[in-house]
Amino acid sequence: MLVLWCPDWPVTAAAAAAGVSPHVPAAVFAGNRVVTCSAVARRNGVRRGMLRREAQSRCPDVAVLASDPARDARLFEPVVAAAEELVPGVDVVRPGVVAVPVRGAAAYFGGRNSPDAAEHAFSERLAEQVSATAGVECQVGIADGLFAALLAARRGVLVPEGRDAEFLAPLPVAELDQQGESTTEFVDLLRRLGLRTLGRLAELDERTVATRFGHEGVLAHRIARGAAERPLSPRRPAQELAVEQHCDPPLERVDTAAFVARTLADRLHAGLTAQDLACTRVGIYARTEEGEERHRVWRSARPVTAHGVADRVRWQFESWLQAGSGGRPSSGVVHLRLVPEELVHGAALQLHLWHGAGAAGGTEDDPGTERASRAFTRVQALLGPEGVCTPVLTGGRGPAERVEFVSWGSSPGKPGEQAPWPGRLPAPSPTTVPARPVPAAVLDDERRPVSLTARGALTSRPHSVAVEDGVARNITGWAGPWPVDERWWDSAAEGRRARIQVVTTGDGPALLLLLREHGKPRWIVEGVYD
Repeated sequence: MLVLWCPDWPVTAAAAAAGVSPHVPAAVFAGNRVVTCSAVARRNGVRRGMLRREAQSRCPDVAVLASDPARDARLFEPVVAAAEELVPGVDVVRPGVVAVPVRGAAAYFGGRNSPDAAEHAFSERLAEQVSATAGVECQVGIADGLFAALLAARRGVLVPEGRDAEFLAPLPVAELDQQGESTTEFVDLLRRLGLRTLGRLAELDERTVATRFGHEGVLAHRIARGAAERPLSPRRPAQELAVEQHCDPPLERVDTAAFVARTLADRLHAGLTAQDLACTRVGIYARTEEGEERHRVWRSARPVTAHGVADRVRWQFESWLQAGSGGRPSSGVVHLRLVPEELVHGAALQLHLWHGAGAAGGTEDDPGTERASRAFTRVQALLGPEGVCTPVLTGGRGPAERVEFVSWGSSPGKPGEQAPWPGRLPAPSPTTVPARPVPAAVLDDERRPVSLTARGALTSRPHSVAVEDGVARNITGWAGPWPVDERWWDSAAEGRRARIQVVTTGDGPALLLLLREHGKPRWIVEGVYD
């Protein structure tokens, strides 16, 4: 990807808004400290993080400007518009930084040149376009990942494909501050531990980094290795896509509401198609003669068609009109509005060339899948969004945490299996997970309870375990513990726990997964292996 960077943008925007000349030293202050300063101010000794008094003692003529993120974003809009004149769908990382997918644009503007020459030609063209149109200074860099491309833009270099890690390795860990959030304490800790370059940080094992530094360390380790921290999110100009209609006479019957809904749905679908968009969540808003307002947001597992939107309006009217005395509107609907609440790009909706009943997983063209989807949606209309739920495999550390029941058509509320889960239970997973907690007592060879230390270690060697039936079974082998310290930064939600696997003798289960939570008096059986 390509990153276009406008140096010192907050101070550039603040100076432009205040009418300060670019040749005058200027700095933006927040909390009486320098947030950003111009190149002229830096030549006079002003640095980021300085107190205002120190900055003015080094440069008495420095212009003091206030921090205003809204102003920075507003004044950056012409720069984004200038970039969009050359290549659509740019991603505004933050005011002063724009990211652009480079491959297609470079092939277009670079002609039949080699890939490297095409990228060079495109980067020069984009920089000239922004400078000439928006009248601001900018630099361009190209790399595989967003972080590497940003650092390349600050140095004005084009990193060859697949060489991000090599480019990042000699750079100091202080470059991690370019992520838009203050990481001063984390960077200082890395320095004190002797990790002074991104290459030294990238050499560490990711599990070790996660254990020592948590989420912040995992993210820093990932970008130090040149891995992509997130894909681009192309910006689309804001447009009014909602459709509405005033109903005269008021809608009091389902069939008349369905007729109006069909017209509105066609208009909504036509507007989305013209923008190469599709809708996965549609909001239905209605207002009655008496001023009552009703609304419901419908979610679909796939982008809905005009027919699907009309069906949802009809089902919603049936639900409203068939409700009891407390939920039924007291008068007819005089205003109906459809709002696309969640949009996806049309390019993401391409189906395989061959699809249908034989396709793996089915598609909307599969009659069986389509009938099942419509049946689930109809039941959801009658019972509410939580009335139809499906189990979804998600990420987690314990076996019970890896399955989440979500509303039909919704997405899981936490990261998936591919996200890092430090402290996760190793494979294989238990065959059976009890629906309710099953208490267990773990004893050592002297019949003393086995618990956990403050560091998550066992207080003694397990010798026997007694489940809810009270019968003690000898432990012939055990593994663990696997300690987990979750949300340690949040005192209200933190939780320490540890898991062990034990092999028992006698009748009943032979291999158990046991869980002990900090502060709880007993172990519980979290899973049973076959």
